[in-house]
Order: sequence, then structure tokens, then C-alpha cells
Amino acid sequence: MKPLQISPETAIALSKQLGVPLEHLMHMPQHILLQKIAELSKKSPESSPSEKDGQ
Repeated sequence: MKPLQISPETAIALSKQLGVPLEHLMHMPQHILLQKIAELSKKSPESSPSEKDGQ
């Protein structure tokens, strides 16, 4: 399995937001990481509508 193709800054930010150690995040299967990111985005919906309102 290939390592995740994300920048170090993104990995650190995701690690903090998901509450997962950085080592676990980097070895996490991609489909599980995407599922956790989707759950995180549902919990914080205030970031998405503001981008759409600005257009």
C-alpha cells in the first residue's frame, strides 16, 4: 500500500482535527481517511456555506 499523498502541513492539521496520532494517520487506508474527513465536515458545516455565499 502506498503512503498517503498529502503534504506534511496537511497531515499535521488532519492529525490534530481528527485526534489521531500522526503515525496512525499516515498509515491509515485512504477510504477510512476519506470517511473520517466526511464526518468531520458534517460536524463543521460553517466552512462550506461561506464559500458558496461569496460567489
